[in-house]
Amino acid sequence: MSRSGEQQERLRKAAQYRAARDGATDAADVLAELQRQNDERPAEGEMAPLRPGEDGAERARLIVDRAVARGDFDTLALAGKPIPGLGEAHDPDWWVKGLIQRENITGLGPKAYLLRAEDAELEGRLDRQYTEAQVRAILEDFNYRVIDARRQLLGGPPVITKLRDVDAEVEDWRQRREAARRRAADAMPPAPPRFRLLRRVLRRRS
Repeated sequence: MSRSGEQQERLRKAAQYRAARDGATDAADVLAELQRQNDERPAEGEMAPLRPGEDGAERARLIVDRAVARGDFDTLALAGKPIPGLGEAHDPDWWVKGLIQRENITGLGPKAYLLRAEDAELEGRLDRQYTEAQVRAILEDFNYRVIDARRQLLGGPPVITKLRDVDAEVEDWRQRREAARRRAADAMPPAPPRFRLLRRVLRRRS
């Protein structure tokens, strides 16, 4: 499709959108008006001219209609999708959370959020340790930081992260470690026949 054809198609879609929004019955008239507006669009960086009798709301609609006609919204990341968080309870720290999530920032933000994220990934971190002493050190440090955050005097969101029972977590770590070893052993291929024969011979001699 040529560039002019793409522009005409965008105008047609914008006309359909505006007719449906305003309850117009004749989309052709709306299309003609949009074509006129598109031909009269201002230079880049200027505001759209205000038609006689139009107010600020009409100016805003005109700008949006022209943007739709140009296809400015066609490649947005959330085009055709619901806006995340819309309709949920208001969170005064929504922009901080969004920035941390979009930029994958670690180590920054209120302690309550950092501890909550660390708590969710704690078991995976423990499973990467090799000794019980390492596991206990991580758990004790985590509990210390939770208690310290609860004593904060600078305000901020409340700390709802629970303390970890060190002995219970160590026992769970042992069980997960043993289960991982059994799965690894079961996944190993069977020994070749000659090795099985050699094992039987050695077992008889012993």
